[in-house]
Amino acid sequence: MLQIVLALLVLILLVTLLRAVFQPVVVYEFERGLRYARGKFTGILEPGLYLSIKHLSEIRRIAIRPVFAPVAGQEVLSSDGVALKVSLAAKYEVADPAVAINKIEDFRNALHVELQLALRQIIGGTSIDDLLAARQAIGAKLQEIVADKIAAFGLRLLRVEIRDIMFPGELKKIFTQVVRARQEGLAALEKARGETAALRNLTNAAQLVERNPYLMQLRLLQVLGQQSGNTVVLGVQPPSGPIPIRKAPEGAIENPAQGSGERDGDV
Repeated sequence: MLQIVLALLVLILLVTLLRAVFQPVVVYEFERGLRYARGKFTGILEPGLYLSIKHLSEIRRIAIRPVFAPVAGQEVLSSDGVALKVSLAAKYEVADPAVAINKIEDFRNALHVELQLALRQIIGGTSIDDLLAARQAIGAKLQEIVADKIAAFGLRLLRVEIRDIMFPGELKKIFTQVVRARQEGLAALEKARGETAALRNLTNAAQLVERNPYLMQLRLLQVLGQQSGNTVVLGVQPPSGPIPIRKAPEGAIENPAQGSGERDGDV
């Protein structure tokens, strides 16, 4: 019994000593580990379980998954002297963890600064009209300018686009009026087209009614047949015109009295 107790005490002491000396570190699939021994970088660790000796070595984990990062808006002057506030949205990933951690203090801040500088360069040589017309192409230009600089930070820029463009108050009102005027013009044009089409249809219908007068009455009957509770009296005129009233020949009309007498006498 005493031996079992001593064995348990030795085991507990050994576990406590191991935990005091070694520190377990788990590097997940979406991470990479940077091992340091006495402050010096020794290598990159793949996903797995590792032990580091406390106070002598350290394992630092860094995520390598793609990251969507907003770049705060900044005021930029266009080529025609208008102050704009432009914000970006960037997608990037850590391509070389050793460079991203060891060669630069804050790679996220460095990415933002490089994007903002490149944005100033592009918008400074572009007018407002060209900026609005080629808004989608600015992202490609930014990526082309910044790609090599970002690669030097151990990053890979996957995508960057303009998220928002804010105009000064007065200019915003002008653009709003222009857009409203354009929409009103399109609405008026569409209304005119509708009225023209309606007049054309009426003209065609009038020509049909003129050639076939009975179409109007047939159409009226068709409409009334689709409704209920209506009573309509129609006067239908024959195709050859009104029926003529002819006078009967003399003697052809008998005296009603005589006619009745003869019939009585026959009885």
